Amino acid sequence: MRALLSVSDKTGIVELATVLHEAGIELISTGGTEAALQQAGLPVKNISEVTSFPEMLDGRVKTLHPLVHGGLLGRRDLDTHVAQMKDHHIEPIDYVVVNLYPFKETIAKENTTYEEAIENIDIGGPSMLRSAAKNHASVTVVVDPSDYTLVAEEVRGGGTSFETRQRLATKAFRHTAAYDALIADYLGRQIGETFPEQLTVTYEKVQDLRYGENPHQQAAFYKTPLYDGMTLAKATQLHGKELSYNNIQDTNAALEALSELTEPAAVVVKHMNPCGVAVGRTISQAFERAHAADPVSIFGGIVALNREVDLETADALRNIFLEIIIAPSFSEAALDRLKEKKNLRLLTLDMGQMTGMRLTAVAGGLLVQDGDDMTLDDASCQIVTDRRPTAAEWEDLKLAWRVVKHVKSNAIVVAKDETTIGIGAGQMNRVGAAKIAFEQAGERASGAALGSDAFFPMADTVEAAAAAGITAIIQPGGSIRDAESIEAANRHGITMVFTSVRHFKH
Repeated sequence: MRALLSVSDKTGIVELATVLHEAGIELISTGGTEAALQQAGLPVKNISEVTSFPEMLDGRVKTLHPLVHGGLLGRRDLDTHVAQMKDHHIEPIDYVVVNLYPFKETIAKENTTYEEAIENIDIGGPSMLRSAAKNHASVTVVVDPSDYTLVAEEVRGGGTSFETRQRLATKAFRHTAAYDALIADYLGRQIGETFPEQLTVTYEKVQDLRYGENPHQQAAFYKTPLYDGMTLAKATQLHGKELSYNNIQDTNAALEALSELTEPAAVVVKHMNPCGVAVGRTISQAFERAHAADPVSIFGGIVALNREVDLETADALRNIFLEIIIAPSFSEAALDRLKEKKNLRLLTLDMGQMTGMRLTAVAGGLLVQDGDDMTLDDASCQIVTDRRPTAAEWEDLKLAWRVVKHVKSNAIVVAKDETTIGIGAGQMNRVGAAKIAFEQAGERASGAALGSDAFFPMADTVEAAAAAGITAIIQPGGSIRDAESIEAANRHGITMVFTSVRHFKH
């Protein structure tokens, strides 16, 4: 029996090769892997001795040869295959241990040139893996060092089982598919492709989850390789229970909203919607305001903060039942205080922006779109009423606008004094969302600002806002009945800004 070993990641390869050698399996290898095995004192045959053909073209051609692929693909159970192999002096190869040129690691480096990326596209490796995986009835293919122990144990016991070879073959095809997906994505980005005719994506598992949205649903958490934006997949958990499916969804929503804010800010999320957002001079003040925005809904919520959590903030957080607190860091005293709550999940993450395309699964398909990265600075703001906003109203309008894009449509956000005081989310009509927000705000709505994710189809929302005491409104505009809303705003002394930018979130 023979084994072909050629790996870029040398982890555990000597130990596996030793087991193969002790089982009487001849070792064949290439380049750096051959040198590592020789240094360990193992007898190893260079691939050129098998093919009687030298490595050439800077190593681009070394295993692409009939004596290699014939040894991998030849079926041992077909007399015609066995006869042809014998006629052409092709010996079977029974084990293939290969991992590929480090393409992902190469393009992840800063200042990697296009030529360097191309030279790190492996051709021979994926070809061998696919050949071996196709013939897994007879050939054991190994791509992951974490599988070396299992393979070694079975080799010591007389050889790998069909079930093991089948599982490893499946893994090999996933491995080459993911590898090709990264290459296709990289090359597509070089030529500016956004929506290609075939979308090839790959993800890497972060962890299995106890269950999905409900206990009867299975789930797992995956990450995008090489994603350079802010992502929960990069967070470090310091304390508490394992994250659940819903925890991850809610925390991602909190981070999306928090990414809008550069001042010391706090975002509280329940069921994918912000229920309290505020900024302040300090992170303690920001959280105090966010808590006061909706002290009922925060129960069991997710809190995201964009400054280090100090002891004062920790004391305030500790008094509330929360699922997760995520922040750039925690002071030692704050961490000790919060760890007193056994199940409270504490996470750290470098804050930044969420970038790239957004993918949403639908039954039998996938929706892909740009992220909603439009800000108020990008909008064409127009004051359409007789009265202009005061300086204080402008600040409240900006906060309402930044938050409303992260609230499920139909969405209305009421803000005052750097804090959201009323949020209406996910309603079937806009005035219904506004009434929920006004009810939550209560008397605090007097003199507050309102933000809407889409235009008012009629003047009823303006009338309801005036009755609640709202004095400033920001909305996209664009309705055929805009004039009615403008007239109502002028009649009630409300200042209104059109942005020409819609922020639906479904």
